[in-house]
Amino acid sequence: MAAADLLRPALLAAARSPRMERTIGKVPVTRNLVDRFVAGDTESQAITATTGILDSGRYITIDYLGEDTTDLTQANNTVSHYLVLLSNLSALATSGGTPATFPPSPVEVSLKLSALGQSLARDGHKVALENAHKICTAAEEAGAWVTVDAEDHTTTDSTLSIVRELREDFPTLGTVLQAYLKRTEADCKDMSGPGSRIRLCKGAYKEPASVAHQEKTAVDDSYLRCLRILMNGQGYPMVASHDPAMISAAMQYAEAKGRTADEFELQMLYGIRDSEQLRLVGEQKHVRTYLPYGEQWYGYFMRRLAERPANLAFFLRSLASRN
Repeated sequence: MAAADLLRPALLAAARSPRMERTIGKVPVTRNLVDRFVAGDTESQAITATTGILDSGRYITIDYLGEDTTDLTQANNTVSHYLVLLSNLSALATSGGTPATFPPSPVEVSLKLSALGQSLARDGHKVALENAHKICTAAEEAGAWVTVDAEDHTTTDSTLSIVRELREDFPTLGTVLQAYLKRTEADCKDMSGPGSRIRLCKGAYKEPASVAHQEKTAVDDSYLRCLRILMNGQGYPMVASHDPAMISAAMQYAEAKGRTADEFELQMLYGIRDSEQLRLVGEQKHVRTYLPYGEQWYGYFMRRLAERPANLAFFLRSLASRN
């Protein structure tokens, strides 16, 4: 087993550790690497980065970082950040085509329901639903799409329930399914009907073997099965992967189904495989860049280190050079 495979569970565990967050946050070199993956702390910095992405021919989805909120004030503060962001995004959202309908809107925001109050001990589901509804309303007015992110498996039932409720008022609402969860094939079948938008990713949380595939080959096989279901469905698949094999399979499945370029998209993270994103745009593929911003970057950053050995190696070399 590769060293990166051994380190990944430890990094994912560290992503939920306040003590490790305090330790790593004090390392001066950390911020330099964080800036590769996070577009600053403020809405204005996110808008600047967004303008560059859109000018390159890519689409954008923007995530105000935060998760596992257990304080109502903090959840409300997250909503306020999204409302300010969407106010600034309004002009950009309408510049690239018809917003909030198919073909795709160039501008989208991504939400983590645990940042909107889902984890609150009292009425968490209700609070998250109401807060997400406020953001979806503002997004609709701004001409932007919204996708609800996936988190660890304990939130899945609540998240998909909220998504179904929101779609009654906002039928273009998208959500994320994670291929490493053993339930996801069934969820793909259930949620790939007309008008659906599903972002399929492999998964980035530490999950037990009882609910999630543990080996890379099993996760890859599950991803391909789920991808085929979505491509054969009646919705709009969003293929979130940096894996060339998954991207190639997505284009093959789309071609076999007779899907046009407007009927699916590829998604990659800000700061990862930028040249490949631009190459795919040059081939007339829809590519959407997932752009996070905000001060609560730690959990997101640690999951990026766990996902790609190159990121981890760069970070460790930087630490060694500082020491």
